[in-house]
Amino acid sequence: MWPALGDTNELRPGPVTIAFQGPSLLPPLSVVENVALPLLLEGREQGSAFDAAHTALDLFELADVAGKLPEEISGGQAQRAALARAIVGDPRLVLADEPTGQLDHETAGRAMLALLDAADASGAAVVVATHDADVAGQMDVSWRMDAGKLKDEVSRCSA
Repeated sequence: MWPALGDTNELRPGPVTIAFQGPSLLPPLSVVENVALPLLLEGREQGSAFDAAHTALDLFELADVAGKLPEEISGGQAQRAALARAIVGDPRLVLADEPTGQLDHETAGRAMLALLDAADASGAAVVVATHDADVAGQMDVSWRMDAGKLKDEVSRCSA
């Protein structure tokens, strides 16, 4: 059972979430607890928060590691768990820094598809910083930086 968190107004997640380059999972919490944490901080009922966390973990093919601690899973699994945490609360904007940096090519493709599908389903925008051309190619619009300066915009959006 989760302890009472008291007044968490300053801790509540907003409409913007961040998936950092490193997974930044909290070590004493299980994977599912890490994913449910933003919902619990916003005051969602525990059962509902954990149901949503399990659903988000399923999207990223992580159901089998839900009860494990971050130290018990691979870096790639931890990175996907952080992506699940970023989308679990249906944010309006997801900022992702190298969201597939620790993933092999095939897993990265599936993870990006899950992220973009979840964002699309909730009406969220996704902004990704990446060195991976395949990841950039999945975005509607991409910009290229060279020596710290914006060089090119390549639009793939047909609207």
